[in-house]
Amino acid sequence: MLSAEQWATLAGGIGLLLLGMALMTEGLRQGAGATLREVLERFTRTRLRALASGITITALVQSSSAVTVAAIGFVNAGVLSLGQVLWVLFGSNVGTTLTGWLVALFGLEFDIDAYALPMITLGMLLRLSGPDTRRGGWGLALAGFGLFFLGIAAMAGSFEALAAQAELPQIDGLLGTLVLVGFGAAITMLVQSSSAATAMVLAAAHGGAIGIEDAAAVIIGANIGTTGTALLAAIGATANARRAAAAHVAFNVLTAGVALLLLPWLVALSAWLGVRVGLGGGPAVVLAMFHTLFNLLGVLLMWPLAGRLAAFLEQRFRTVEEDEARPRYLDASTAAVPALAVEALAREVDRLGGLAVRAAAALARGVDDAAGNAERAQRMLEQLDAGIDAFVAQMNRDRMPEALTRRVATALRRAGYYDSVAEQLSVLAPEKPVPAVVTELVRGLRAEAGTLLERLDPTAEPVEGSGGLAGLAGLAEWERRYSEVKAALLDAAAIGTLAPDDLDELLRAHSALRRCVQQAAKALQVRQQPARPAAAAPTQRAPA
Repeated sequence: MLSAEQWATLAGGIGLLLLGMALMTEGLRQGAGATLREVLERFTRTRLRALASGITITALVQSSSAVTVAAIGFVNAGVLSLGQVLWVLFGSNVGTTLTGWLVALFGLEFDIDAYALPMITLGMLLRLSGPDTRRGGWGLALAGFGLFFLGIAAMAGSFEALAAQAELPQIDGLLGTLVLVGFGAAITMLVQSSSAATAMVLAAAHGGAIGIEDAAAVIIGANIGTTGTALLAAIGATANARRAAAAHVAFNVLTAGVALLLLPWLVALSAWLGVRVGLGGGPAVVLAMFHTLFNLLGVLLMWPLAGRLAAFLEQRFRTVEEDEARPRYLDASTAAVPALAVEALAREVDRLGGLAVRAAAALARGVDDAAGNAERAQRMLEQLDAGIDAFVAQMNRDRMPEALTRRVATALRRAGYYDSVAEQLSVLAPEKPVPAVVTELVRGLRAEAGTLLERLDPTAEPVEGSGGLAGLAGLAEWERRYSEVKAALLDAAAIGTLAPDDLDELLRAHSALRRCVQQAAKALQVRQQPARPAAAAPTQRAPA
């Protein structure tokens, strides 16, 4: 068995490897962090470009976890669709294989000390010369590479000694392979990096401590283990985060299952390709090639399945918010029949208006977690509005009778007013508590606004005999009250009983509230008026 000194060297090598990986990731993210957002925003419009983006950025920042977290953030923000994010995630799996190639081609075949120590020196000089600059980030990454290679060298020597002195327990057959897969998954979950686990396996195989086929099984397990981070991150997260984590798991588990069935042939193909491309047939090269083939196999398996997987996941982990954000009356079959399409559009705009007006009414009354509720409502209304726009674009592919065109124009005009209501939600509730000196004054005005907004809800049952205009009947009275309260607030600030900052915040919030009331009233008035002539089918809504 290894001596205490040799065990310490092995442990130190693992520590250097993990420290180097952490420094590389942090340094590359600091040095090239802007690239992550730019590439994900600009180069994910097709599955090939999204795949290439995932590969490139992961290879650049040396962290598939960082790419996964960023991609999930973008899909939550609405920058990327779930379908786009799937291919970024799949690409990140391929990009993470670069670490194996660095180990195989440079970490085990060269005099590490001759390169690693100068890399650390130069890297730290760059870091010290500009710790908060991109230059400092690149310096930290360079020092991390040096430490990474020193760790590989230490581990390789220890594994060579281990192979010479000890015989690892062998379990034949399928059970033995599954044990190795489980070992790879456990190591990855322990060190929280599939790249680090793969580097350890390559060093062990190079030292003769483990056979190539057994090492390949451990690599398969490492790829399964990397899903643990995504699953932990998805606990208590948004629905889209859980969907992305589920896609990550599906990719790795499916690929692992197929790779295990083809394990002997994949290892043989990896050895043959290594020789054919002039890299030789050494264990590290064969395993680096196997790791790459494994993830490329996953991409090929997912190519025909990704659309169905995305559709399946869209129906899972659903929230009330997402169900509300889905158009209820609009679909492709309805769009093909103009008369039905116009009726459905009017109904959906009413629903959009009802959601917007009710959210404004709740915020006017000062519901708990006003900021969170406003953000959720805005996100939901933006998604529903996008669905309405897509439906109108589909309708406009065919010419419609002028009467129907006028009704579409009316619906879009009303939708524009409700969009304006949605835009005010984030500033509708004051961030700070209302000063006690004006509490009753402000509370009364906002309560009246909440009541008025509920009466302006286009989905509410009209008051008998009002013709649907019950909300409009109280509009003039509320405008008078608004002017009185505004004057009272200004007077309170003038005599010093209300701080200027508090006055500014209250005026902003009440101005937003007034605009919500006005826009909701305009939308209701437009619905009651005859449709105006329109020259052509509209493709854009008029400004509110």
